[in-house]
Amino acid sequence: MIRVATDWKDYEIIATGEGQKLERWGKLVLLRPDPQVIWKSAFPLEKDKSINARYIRSNQGGGRWEYKGSVPESFNVERKGLKFSLKLMGFKHTGLFPEQAVNWDIMQKLIKDSNREIKVLNLFAYTGGATVACAKAGAFVTHVDAAKAMVDRAKTNADLSGIPNDRIRYIVDDCQKFIAREIRRGNKYDAVIMDPPSYGRGTNGEVWKLEDNVFDLVAECTKVLSDNPLFFLINSYTTGLQPQVIDNILRITLKAYKGESQAYEVGLPTKEGLILPCGCSGLWTAKGLKV
Repeated sequence: MIRVATDWKDYEIIATGEGQKLERWGKLVLLRPDPQVIWKSAFPLEKDKSINARYIRSNQGGGRWEYKGSVPESFNVERKGLKFSLKLMGFKHTGLFPEQAVNWDIMQKLIKDSNREIKVLNLFAYTGGATVACAKAGAFVTHVDAAKAMVDRAKTNADLSGIPNDRIRYIVDDCQKFIAREIRRGNKYDAVIMDPPSYGRGTNGEVWKLEDNVFDLVAECTKVLSDNPLFFLINSYTTGLQPQVIDNILRITLKAYKGESQAYEVGLPTKEGLILPCGCSGLWTAKGLKV
């Protein structure tokens, strides 16, 4: 099953091929690598005259942006009242994953339909796409990320989207350490979101590998769930990790709660009429909820 992010006016994939995708972000046209694009394109994408910037990978790892036109230091995009300030960042990123709009819509509906105050914990929260979406729907969100620059950009996005200051609590911290402290403090949440990296190192050199650590992290996170949890969402961009694996993790770790889980690929439509797969998600919801 694949859920496709639609309703974008400030973003679209124009064309794909040879490991690349040609995209429009507002008025800015970018050419970026994408490992899922293993097919050929109808024309050489790098020769498109509308390109403002292209990300070129290095054989030694990483890469660089090559500018072909005027590129502002930052630029804004909007979807359904959610506004984001973006910029060209290292390792091909802009600061937003537009395919996650699929999950924003789901979470907003769950929060609005709950008819109660919902506390959300967003781990590995990056620049706050999910944070802003949940807060816009009326939830109180705790936003946790180890990178201060990303948390600062999340604050900017919340301001752009008109989120009241008391709706979001921002934490710059290692997510695993934060969870351990929340368990000791007895703090509880009605929903948990996590978008853990495939690989990383902690502040003291601790190694994080998704396949080795995600089960234990999810199990720990269930200890901060309230008695009446609404949802638990896991996102993954790790190549080779199947959606069913995430579904199994949710089924095992949340078996004490009455609910249902599902897993699915997330994707984006292209102007060529294709669907570009962009990772996968696993979603647990309280019993009887429709998404």
